[in-house]
Amino acid sequence: MGNCGSCLPSTFTTDSSDSSADSRHPPHSNVITVQPPSASPTPRPPPPHSLQPSNRPSLTASAVGRVLGRPMVDVRKTYAFGRELGRGQFGVTYLVTHKETKQQFACKSITTRKLINRDDIEDVRREVQIMHHLTGHRNIVELKGAYEDRHSVNLVMELCAGGELFDRIIAKGHYSEREAANLFRQIVTVVHYCHSMGVIHRDLKPENFLFLSTDENSLLKATDFGLSVFFKPGDVFKDLVGSAYYVAPEVLRRNYGAEVDVWSAGVILYILLSGVPPFWGVTEKAIFNSILWGHINFSSDPWPSISSSAKDLVKNMLRVDPKARLSAIEVLNHPWMRADGDASDRPLDIAVLSRMKQFRAMNKLKKVALKVIAENLSEEEIMGLKEMFKSMDTDNSGTITCEELKASIPKLGTKLSESEVRQLMEAADVDGNGAIDYTEFITATMHMNRMEREDHLYKAFEYFDKDQCGYITMEELENALNKYNMGDPKTIQEIIAEVDTDKDGRINYEEFVAMMRKGNPELVTNRQCK
Repeated sequence: MGNCGSCLPSTFTTDSSDSSADSRHPPHSNVITVQPPSASPTPRPPPPHSLQPSNRPSLTASAVGRVLGRPMVDVRKTYAFGRELGRGQFGVTYLVTHKETKQQFACKSITTRKLINRDDIEDVRREVQIMHHLTGHRNIVELKGAYEDRHSVNLVMELCAGGELFDRIIAKGHYSEREAANLFRQIVTVVHYCHSMGVIHRDLKPENFLFLSTDENSLLKATDFGLSVFFKPGDVFKDLVGSAYYVAPEVLRRNYGAEVDVWSAGVILYILLSGVPPFWGVTEKAIFNSILWGHINFSSDPWPSISSSAKDLVKNMLRVDPKARLSAIEVLNHPWMRADGDASDRPLDIAVLSRMKQFRAMNKLKKVALKVIAENLSEEEIMGLKEMFKSMDTDNSGTITCEELKASIPKLGTKLSESEVRQLMEAADVDGNGAIDYTEFITATMHMNRMEREDHLYKAFEYFDKDQCGYITMEELENALNKYNMGDPKTIQEIIAEVDTDKDGRINYEEFVAMMRKGNPELVTNRQCK
């Protein structure tokens, strides 16, 4: 997929125990050795007019896979496999079609026999966890599901039919400043989102950005999180991973943090504007020496005709000293990035805080229903939020206090007033004990696409419909909310008035689903982008 001609060497890791689960190395690549919840007993069949059929394959065996640690699934019973889209060190990416809905996806099949040691397996698990954690962002390829059979782990993802950014750079030579700025905003938005969600990508390069369609102005999406890691502010990494032309100098020195992604993005910007990488060499050693020296050539064509503002941005993203380098949010606020007005001056909302604000505005039935869903998410779906919770819970007490929340918000790259922090605290603290426990944090911050899954919605509905009559009665609603000191008559009346659209004094499944989906901007945005 992406024939680079004379250009860029591939992804590398220096330690075989830290191998990538990358399956998208182009043919020229020279790789250097540089649980789900238990089901409720005999669940009732879904109500008649429920959601569309799920795209998820059915369980076909009780054997547990050694990589994902859950029952194996024969993905080929649900998806028809088509042509090969890419091939790499551990496996192959295929075009697949869902047999029932006829929707097309990409499936990255990682051969399990090639995952020899524990670190290889952990890399794949972490890739799945990180993709779940970053789900829903318009510029990140969405993971639809991860399944393991006897031969492979299969990651079913949205299909990006427009090809690699790399190929468009080769075809174009280089971009105009306006074109480059429009693309680069999307790239740096991904970096900012990853860092605010506690993730370092560690392998940003044009091959790992795909266009959703072949349109000239198609959305750009980041992919391949096989080398990505979770991090907390202050964490230091030492493993040598990345791709030669894009690797930051501190990675070569084996002492680095999240700043490495900004360097890699700076290299991509230089290439977008000029068509060639800023650090060059005949051998990888020569490339690394060029990176460590850090000299940037602004004298060759087309640089004399490129604006001083663009050169200033490149220079400040490619500072050899990571402490002197711009952060992702500073890049997004750079004058060159805002030159044509597409990037407004309004501050970027941090995803986790944005979700807490949405949660605050929800009615109490929806809050409790989300808590039920949160309690039934698999470990891989919530691992990223678990890591964020641990980084905020500085005294390891198992709860986040108002002071801890207040102290953690600046580390996410934003500011809130004391009253805003207190409001978020009160919203997320469902049981009202003055602190946010782990389940409350997951409830308030999980991405709303968890409600796209019918099994999640139906399990939440069952929680309230104790007598299994197909309706949530006022008495059942009161009993459920009383557990959280929310069952006062006024609240009950408000919920019934809002949700009971057919005015029969109770809530049926369709009304419950409509209430759960109402007012979820993340779901609306996600649908619009597909």
